[in-house]
Amino acid sequence: MKAVVMTATGGPEVLELRDLPEPEITRDTQLKVKVKAAGVNPVDTKIRRKGLFYPNALPAVLGLDGAGVVVEAGPAVTRFQPGDAVWYCNGGLGGEPGNYAEYTLVDEAVAQPKPESLSFVEAAAAPLVLITAWEALHDRTRVGMDRSVLIIGGAGGVGHVAVQLARFAECPVAATVGSEEKAEFVRGLGAERPILYRREDFVAAAREWTDGRGVDIALDTMGDEIFQRLMDAMGFYGDLVTLLQPGPQVDWSAARKKNLRIAFELMLTPMLEDLPTARAHHGEILEYCGRLLDKGEMRIHVSHTFPLEAAAEAHRLVETGHTMGKVVLTIDPDS
Repeated sequence: MKAVVMTATGGPEVLELRDLPEPEITRDTQLKVKVKAAGVNPVDTKIRRKGLFYPNALPAVLGLDGAGVVVEAGPAVTRFQPGDAVWYCNGGLGGEPGNYAEYTLVDEAVAQPKPESLSFVEAAAAPLVLITAWEALHDRTRVGMDRSVLIIGGAGGVGHVAVQLARFAECPVAATVGSEEKAEFVRGLGAERPILYRREDFVAAAREWTDGRGVDIALDTMGDEIFQRLMDAMGFYGDLVTLLQPGPQVDWSAARKKNLRIAFELMLTPMLEDLPTARAHHGEILEYCGRLLDKGEMRIHVSHTFPLEAAAEAHRLVETGHTMGKVVLTIDPDS
């Protein structure tokens, strides 16, 4: 089979198209999936630059997000059979093979039936960002009850999903964006107040939007200075969630004074630590969001697609940090 392999730690040039043997089922609950499309996430580029999560894992196939068709099922599989279309977030960290390949293996507990309304390309774009945004808002904060929500990077992969989930929870939403095009994009997703951060101070804008109170909930997708400044944008007793690791220079005094609840979201933890219950929760999130997508109450935006052999080019684009929605590798996207 054709697969894109990470041959070393470094720039996009370390990604090479190779011929590899097709994976074979080794556990009774595994599915062998013919991959139709694979999502490209910022974490893929970070792994490529900084290294895999497991020692001696090179060469490795990257890509956590995938969608495809089951071609073989292990003897203990009960939920799927050959021919079923599935989507999932699995592999790509250096332990199990990822989805930059024509075939991969996925445990049936991780996979979910692909939403009927989504193409394989759209389905492959969605799992990681859906799980991340859902856990950040629904599992880490008190979302709902008309609580105001500020999303940093509202037009990005996680951000554009988080805007929609917050609106679905009946929260007013503000979102930082970098252009008028992105402002219109997040308005179309339900954001009440796009904040063009190149033109206005996002802290002042957030406080003005909330009549000086500060926001109730904030989702930080950028880290560093943004995380620090978000404390000034928050109201008392608010919830601040970050996807990044705050540095040692963080001044926590504003968080303490305001009694903020600080939370972290790393959706990779269940995979890295082998937490079956948490992985099953990921499946539940996909199942629920799949229903929202099929009802037209959410949408996934794919800004760019690349053929599998152009994975390096896809990585270069993602690393600019300026894409709207998601980037996807097409492998056999016949629908």
